[in-house]
Amino acid sequence: MGVRDAPQPWRPPLPPRVCVPPPGLELCDPPHRLGVTMVAGFFWIAGELLLPGLAVLCRDWRVLQGAVTMILALLAACWWCPALLPESPRWLLATRQLEKARKTLQALAENSGPGSDDSSCRQESLLEELESLSEGSPQPRYHAVCEIFGTRVIWKNGVILGFTAFIGSGIRHCFTRNLAPHLPHFFSSYYVVVGTEAAACLFVCLTAERFGRRAILLLCTVLTGISSLLLLALTQYLLDLIVLTLSVVGITASHAVTMLSIFFASEVLPTVVRGAGLGLVVGASFMGKAAAPITAIPNSRGFFLHHVVFASFAILAVLSIMLLPESQGRSLPQSLQDGESQRRPPLFQRPPREDHLPLLAPHGIPHDYSHLTAKRVLGSPAAPP
Repeated sequence: MGVRDAPQPWRPPLPPRVCVPPPGLELCDPPHRLGVTMVAGFFWIAGELLLPGLAVLCRDWRVLQGAVTMILALLAACWWCPALLPESPRWLLATRQLEKARKTLQALAENSGPGSDDSSCRQESLLEELESLSEGSPQPRYHAVCEIFGTRVIWKNGVILGFTAFIGSGIRHCFTRNLAPHLPHFFSSYYVVVGTEAAACLFVCLTAERFGRRAILLLCTVLTGISSLLLLALTQYLLDLIVLTLSVVGITASHAVTMLSIFFASEVLPTVVRGAGLGLVVGASFMGKAAAPITAIPNSRGFFLHHVVFASFAILAVLSIMLLPESQGRSLPQSLQDGESQRRPPLFQRPPREDHLPLLAPHGIPHDYSHLTAKRVLGSPAAPP
């Protein structure tokens, strides 16, 4: 029995690494959506880098748990402070909560500082129009997550992206297991895994905006599948350096698959069900992570079966990704009808970019809000029509 075949001691899995888009995503124009989301990812990575130091300072897991809970409690306090965590005006308008949308947009405009005269006039006319519409007391229109199951295109996109997020999280343990013989210390392996996550986040940030979300997701899935198949078939015949290199590439690619799947889902799911659908995709990634302890059972074939199943899933995901639409430079779908109208373009033919888009499409509510761009709402100068 070789070193790689010997059972390794089980270690608690690291926290699931996902890049959940912040609420500010819905206020961004298409060229900045990816950058704003990746900023949240880099903050997550910075927290992971500081976590071992915090554990050393606390010395006891109970003290560490209390410190983390206090930090999370401070973040939860933002729920009662709208100035720190405002509601998305896009979602408020899409669900016909016009009075709350008017107050939120007015607060954003005031906090952004004074703008040009033309911008101020547009803001005033917009707020007056929203105020006049809200006088009729329109009934809000909420949407449940069950409505996704009654759609065709939205359901297909959600299933494919949830499947890829599940694979990216579940197959990662197949690669991290190969780090144990080369990095026996916990901190060295921990920082290598976090470093690969940072590299994946940087790679997605630099390429997904240039080449498209679907193409980069397809590339990362192919790299994950190839690395997994090579390690599955040739681990005993490869040099240790090659095994370590393939493992690092596989970990980096799987991180990119998970992050890009979740971000991609936030762009193709309609605003009215974006939160619920995104929760299902993130939940799928957690389900993949939950399969890791099964592979650590000693004297079992769990690791081999786990590797075979997820390597097969990765090949299947490559074919499924081709059915997704491209969201780069496109407007966010607002209603279920917008989500159902998305079409799959050819892989190497991207649709025309739409860099300056309204906050809500004109057909989203009965009146025309096509002049309601994020720049004008927030008080920045706008080009004359």
